[in-house]
Amino acid sequence: MNLDIPQLVPAVVCVMLLVIAGAGCMEEASIEKAETNPTPTSEADDLLSQAEMAMGNSNYRTASSLYEEAYKFYTNSGDDTNALLARNGMFRATRAIIEYPHNRTAAGAAMQAAVPNLTETDMNAWLDGRAQTIESDGEVLYFGDVAANFLYANVAYLRPITATMLDFGYISRYAIPEGASPAGDGGVLPYIDPIRYTGTEKLEVPESVLPETGTLAIWYPLPLETESQRDVVVTNLSYKEYIVTGPVTEGRIAYVYYEIPAEAIDGDLLMTADIAFTSYEQRFTVDPVKVRAYDTTDPEYLLYTSSSRNIKVTDECRELAATIVGDETNPYLQAQLIYRYIINTYPYSFAPHASLDTIEPKVAESSYMLATGHGDCGTQSMFFSALCRSLGIPARAPGGYQMILAETPGTHFWAEYYIEGYGWVPCDTTVAEIADWVDIPEGDREAFKTYYANNLDPTRLVIQKDVDVRMNPAFPEGAVVFRLVRQSPAIVSDEATVDIGAFSGFHFTIDVEEEE
Repeated sequence: MNLDIPQLVPAVVCVMLLVIAGAGCMEEASIEKAETNPTPTSEADDLLSQAEMAMGNSNYRTASSLYEEAYKFYTNSGDDTNALLARNGMFRATRAIIEYPHNRTAAGAAMQAAVPNLTETDMNAWLDGRAQTIESDGEVLYFGDVAANFLYANVAYLRPITATMLDFGYISRYAIPEGASPAGDGGVLPYIDPIRYTGTEKLEVPESVLPETGTLAIWYPLPLETESQRDVVVTNLSYKEYIVTGPVTEGRIAYVYYEIPAEAIDGDLLMTADIAFTSYEQRFTVDPVKVRAYDTTDPEYLLYTSSSRNIKVTDECRELAATIVGDETNPYLQAQLIYRYIINTYPYSFAPHASLDTIEPKVAESSYMLATGHGDCGTQSMFFSALCRSLGIPARAPGGYQMILAETPGTHFWAEYYIEGYGWVPCDTTVAEIADWVDIPEGDREAFKTYYANNLDPTRLVIQKDVDVRMNPAFPEGAVVFRLVRQSPAIVSDEATVDIGAFSGFHFTIDVEEEE
């Protein structure tokens, strides 16, 4: 979910800021089993207990060191079960603060380097009030994207940068086109102007981080059949002999699940899949008078109006939603009011997904945005969904990749809300906010935001219909896996001595192109 502000490479992306490549890596000598003088179990148990106490007290650096020491001792004594517990604890402690690399001085320096003509007053106001921080071992640490988030919240600083780096005419080619296509027939036929995409997904993990023994469990994402994404084809999958489940391309999430013996990998782990799919533009024309009442006993209604791991319906959420919609009772108009509230109230902002997914007690992404005002595409979409659900409007956060900013796919999430009689209506709060990043006529700005309230461009690759969707098999209990979204492969190995799952995001690519 990184946006490089100086270059403004394809942005509006959303999956966790992955753990750095070396996180959790230990010296080779430290993991070899000792032949003599094993450490007493009681000493290792004491270290593990101290590590868990440090983790609970938000002393993440201390916890990481203690977990690592316990891991070494358990490994030396041949206690593989507790060694795995300690290793996973070390990975979690690292992920808790990996997105917070700066102290106050470094955060200020990062802002000064990234923001031209930044005043000291503005910098200090941000660092003292709005910047995201975490405390570990008695030190306040600042979020790595502190400068980028300041820019998004302060368009007077942002627009001079985007003036030469954002092609709004290209980005708005569906929202403000010349000779726009007509909408579907009252929402009955909202899917128009299909684009056929073909391409390849590739995962390449270097040999240096792979275990020498054991099994790699890999959940590999694929395109999903949806109302707006059809005729999915997946061919030429690598390691076919080790496929356990799939390929699955229907349901709520698309993937293929592997169990690959480490001994079967010669050198780097290279996995590919050829993909093809047809994506439709979605144009919904909803007549509020024709909106029908929900069947509140329908299982799908119940699913998408209840709380989930990261879309949390709380009392605070209900109170805010009620304030936003006021006396409005029509669900379509309520969703429109929520959409406008979010894009007018909350500037786009990177969020610490790895930390939020790791630290206990768990804080839902929607609750994090409600409490802090910070949220990127996924967080905004989950917050939108939580507000809708609190009013009894089914809502969800689908996603995968987008090609609206450039031909190269970039990770992204958006939202959908269900209107009886019309179906799942899309909206994209994050793309809508791009209109605020550039100097354009107000009429174009409004047209762009209006389009993304109930329409969606066809430059999407959908992997899942909602966040937190379970796969079969599910992730093992206790495994250190980013559970929110599946935009890159999840990798679990009990034998790995590094946080191998963190590598997948850095070493996974999707290349697609439009067929002529």
